[in-house]
Amino acid sequence: MRVAVVHQFGKPLVIEDRPTPTPGPGQVVVRLEASGLCHTDIHAANGDWPVKPTPPFVPGHEGVGIFESVGPGLQLVVGARVAVPWLHTACGSCEYCVSGWETLCLAQKNTGYGVDGCYGDHVLADGHYVVEVPEGVDPFDAAPLTCAGVTTYKAVKVSGMRPTNILAVFGVGGLGHMAIQYAHIAGAEVVAVDVDDAKLEMARKLGASHVVNAAKEDPIAFIQHLGGAHQAIVTAASPEPCRQAYESLRRNGTLVLVGLPAANHLDLPIFQTVLNGITVKGSIVGTRQDLREVFDLHARGLTCVTREIRPLDTVNASIADVLSGTVEGRIVFDPTLVSAR
Repeated sequence: MRVAVVHQFGKPLVIEDRPTPTPGPGQVVVRLEASGLCHTDIHAANGDWPVKPTPPFVPGHEGVGIFESVGPGLQLVVGARVAVPWLHTACGSCEYCVSGWETLCLAQKNTGYGVDGCYGDHVLADGHYVVEVPEGVDPFDAAPLTCAGVTTYKAVKVSGMRPTNILAVFGVGGLGHMAIQYAHIAGAEVVAVDVDDAKLEMARKLGASHVVNAAKEDPIAFIQHLGGAHQAIVTAASPEPCRQAYESLRRNGTLVLVGLPAANHLDLPIFQTVLNGITVKGSIVGTRQDLREVFDLHARGLTCVTREIRPLDTVNASIADVLSGTVEGRIVFDPTLVSAR
C-alpha cells in the first residue's frame, strides 16, 4: 500500500510503499477512497501536543472506504462502505464507555496518532469502531463529516443551545463551517467570526445570521450589542479567539472549546467567571452514535460539506495551505490521484 509517513516531527511527510496489512481477530482492512486533512493531523506531524505520537507513523483520522478484508470474529460484509474515525478503539467496559462517553475512555487508541491512520490507500481498523456510511452519501463528503462534522455536532450538543439562542462560532474553516450548519438546524441565531471575508460569505450562505471580520471589527462589541452570546464555540486553533469568545458571552453563557492551539493555555478571569455564572466546557470528538446521526442529517440533505479534492502526494503543500488560512472548508485526499509533476 502507498502511505504518507511522518518520520520526524516538523519535517515533510514521505510518500512510501508498505505491505498491505492482514486483519487479525476483530480487525478489518479498508481500501480508502477519501481521507480528510484535519488540523489535528498537522499538530501530530509537528509533535505540538503534550502527549505525542511516536514516529514513524501515518496520520489521518477522516478515512472513508470499502471493506477489503475482514478478520475472524466479525460478521461484516466485504464491499460495504465505512468511515474510520479518530476513536480507533476503546475498552468498552469503563464508566465512560458504558455511559455513552467512549471518547473519554482512558484506554482508547486514536487513529493516526496512537495507531497508523488514513493517509494512504489502505488502513487497518478495529471492526467494532468503524461506522457504516449510508447509501448515497458521497465518500468525499463523508470523510470530513467523520471528524469535522461529528466534532462540531457534539460541540453544539454539549453547549446546551436552545432554539432562538444566540450562538457564536469563532473560526469558519473545516470545523466552523459545519458548526454553523448544526447550530442553524437546531434553531440558533448564529454569529460567525473569522478574519477572511470569503469564509464569512460562505458562513452566511450556510445559515449564519451575522458575520464579523475580526480583523476589521471588534467581535466582542458586535456580539454584546446583540445582547451577548448564549453560547460560543471556538474552532480556531489560536488563543486570541478563545479570549474574544469568552468576552462575547452574556451572563450564564457557555464557552465551548474545540480547537487545540499549540499554545496550550487560556487566561481565565475567575472573578468575572463566578459573578457572571459562566460555564467553560471542553468538547472532544463525538461517539459512533453521534457520527451515525451526522451521516443521517447529511443523507437527508440538511448539511453540505465545503471541500477540495487533492492527490495524496500533495500532502505537504496542502498542510502549508491549511496553515496559511487560505483553504475554505476541508482538503480531502484521493489516494488514486497523482499530482502533475
